[in-house]
Amino acid sequence: MPSFRHLATQSCPVVLGIETSCDDTGAALVTGNGTVLGEYIHSQQSSHLRFGGIIPPVAQDIHRANIESVVQNAFKLANMTPNDIDAVAVTNRPGLPLSLIVGMRYAKHIARSYNKPLIPIHHMQAHALMARITSTIPYPFLCLLVSGGHSLLVFVESTARFRLLGETLDDAPGEALDKIARRLKLRNVAKYAQMSGGQAIEAAAQQACAKDTSAYEFPLPLSKYRDCQFSFAGLKNTATRHILERESTLHLAPDALLPDYEAFCACFLKGVTRHMLHRTQRAIEYCERRNLFSNAAGPHRSLVVSGGVACNDVIFNALSSMAAQFGYSTYRPPKKLCTDNGTMIAWNGMEKLLAKDTAEMTTKYEQVDISGKCPIGDSLIDDVKAANIACKWAKVDIFPGKEEVSS
Repeated sequence: MPSFRHLATQSCPVVLGIETSCDDTGAALVTGNGTVLGEYIHSQQSSHLRFGGIIPPVAQDIHRANIESVVQNAFKLANMTPNDIDAVAVTNRPGLPLSLIVGMRYAKHIARSYNKPLIPIHHMQAHALMARITSTIPYPFLCLLVSGGHSLLVFVESTARFRLLGETLDDAPGEALDKIARRLKLRNVAKYAQMSGGQAIEAAAQQACAKDTSAYEFPLPLSKYRDCQFSFAGLKNTATRHILERESTLHLAPDALLPDYEAFCACFLKGVTRHMLHRTQRAIEYCERRNLFSNAAGPHRSLVVSGGVACNDVIFNALSSMAAQFGYSTYRPPKKLCTDNGTMIAWNGMEKLLAKDTAEMTTKYEQVDISGKCPIGDSLIDDVKAANIACKWAKVDIFPGKEEVSS
């Protein structure tokens, strides 16, 4: 087996990535120049729709049934064998333990069978770096990571250095969007039946008229707290209360939708977006006040939006508009790579390899274990609170052509 130093310096190494942190089984082979040679994913979304959410033992069984075929299909698409790769990268933290263990065991099997080093990968760090596979984004950069299970603001200095500015205190935005879509019964509408909850709410919101974007009132979470923490539980609870009140007033049948559900989706999505705008703007102003970009090669400032919620164009475009007012360029991965996938794990392994960040790479496979919970990096949350930054909110057109509001 080549030495780790050799792996980090050869012209175009290849890394296999395996992802099973939650409910998708993914595998991909990626080269040192960011070329995806083969990728394959098995989604459990249709299976979990029947249960109204993810049940960990069910997710584990589905991972077990598909992990081998998913990895082998990735190799077939790349026209390669395990002998041809240089390392195996696998998600080992954080995630559902029952799901993580399936990917870890199979990754160890491949690594041990073909005498390859194993690179354990932090799932959220991989999301944060994913946009760099298709865009030139120099370190350091600010990242907003928003998904069905997470909401984080993190300053990314390198493959190994992450500084947490804020995180959710309760629900994640993707979770809130999915639950409200389910409560609205959007699956009863044929055109939304096969969409995720977040996708359905965005699509319905885009159909709302200009006057509809103010039809329902939603509070701005944590407005009195000058930090970068998130809270989506209040928005979700307010949405549920609005729905119950309207259903009662209109005497709707159990399977009936609100007649103005499109307006409701627009108002709810606006509330979620405004909260993200406020917390992200404060993170930008904190980075500038603390001069966190002092080690940057030039004046370039970047905001990366990653995770499944980054697919939402309303949210992404609003964040881009706000960030541009502070001189920041905004990026996100290709939409198919925003959600969980093997490519992001392979790419994170490759980034570590190219940066010679090989401290965790090992052939002592028995020493690598999973962790259901794990911080993304060093916390600066208390310092953000101590900074006590008052912001003059940027003006952002959340629904272009319909209204202009202060973010």
